[in-house]
Amino acid sequence: MNTTQRTSPDRRLLDALSSESSSTRLQAALAAGTHPDAGFVDTLVTRCAIEPDFFVRDMLTWALTRLPGETTVPALLAELGSEVAQARSQALHTLSKIGDRAAWPAITRSLLHDADDEVARSAWRAAVVLVPDGERKELAGDLAAQLGRGDRKVRLSLSRALVALGDEIEPALRTGLASADPEVHAHARATERLLRDPDAAFDPAVDEAKRIFALGPERAGGA
Repeated sequence: MNTTQRTSPDRRLLDALSSESSSTRLQAALAAGTHPDAGFVDTLVTRCAIEPDFFVRDMLTWALTRLPGETTVPALLAELGSEVAQARSQALHTLSKIGDRAAWPAITRSLLHDADDEVARSAWRAAVVLVPDGERKELAGDLAAQLGRGDRKVRLSLSRALVALGDEIEPALRTGLASADPEVHAHARATERLLRDPDAAFDPAVDEAKRIFALGPERAGGA
């Protein structure tokens, strides 16, 4: 972005976004969203890729949602091919907040299966927001193929993404429930419980599923 013609207040805003102080960067991102200027898109998107503070990143996303989609969406889509994991993750997060379904084709299988957990989690959230109705079942299968992945945080994110797709996930869950892998089976069972009861606690559901898997349904019922 060419900043040579920027006015003094605009220059100060750009400088503040790279300040060593997180509170200064937060105020700058807030100002960028309060007074939207399409000329700041590239700067905001670039900052998202390197900003270390979660709250500042969230404010940067908010600022981007305040700008015209025809300007922000292409810039965010370009970030999905970045080698920087945070750039991909934050772009996906922002696309999910904008909610422009024209971005759906860019939510590729490689992003849904990204080796970086944060990128994958952001891709799952974006996918369930942007997916067309006719592709929800296929997405459910793609997500369910990752049951058992990662730590508790990752598994809960995956379960929530699946549950957001509704009853479309039932065939894919049945595959997971039939798995001989106890981690996959337990994750599928906990996700099934969340589908039936969104208020159910995740951890007890996982523990119960593991116990049933280990003992067998009949022995678990009498335990």
